[in-house]
Amino acid sequence: MGKFVVRTVPSGIKFDLKAGNGEIIATSEVYTTKASCLSGVASVKKNAPIANVEDQTEEGFAKAKHPKFEMYVDKKGEYRFRLKATNGQVIAVSEGYTSKSGCENGIASVKKNAAEGDVVVQEKED
Repeated sequence: MGKFVVRTVPSGIKFDLKAGNGEIIATSEVYTTKASCLSGVASVKKNAPIANVEDQTEEGFAKAKHPKFEMYVDKKGEYRFRLKATNGQVIAVSEGYTSKSGCENGIASVKKNAAEGDVVVQEKED
């Protein structure tokens, strides 16, 4: 089962969603407070399982309603996704994938792991 790891970084506090194998499958922006970071976790838990997928790698792609995962290709040619909440705010992003299928698997993993993921708060930076 996946878990959300909330941790302090030099610029604030953020979370990583880790799959059961320990791999990071999504990460958050940097928040200024622990409370706002935990609200971000709650938003991912609520939105990820029901989010649509908007494949922006396809020409003439169909716009999806929020909440949604936006799958796109970055400047380096890697596949990535960002999860947007019902209000359109980005609440989690992925690392780069070399293949589209890897990115699709990442989205499926976030959908599966987010809803039931435990929240672990690290008090000290690793």
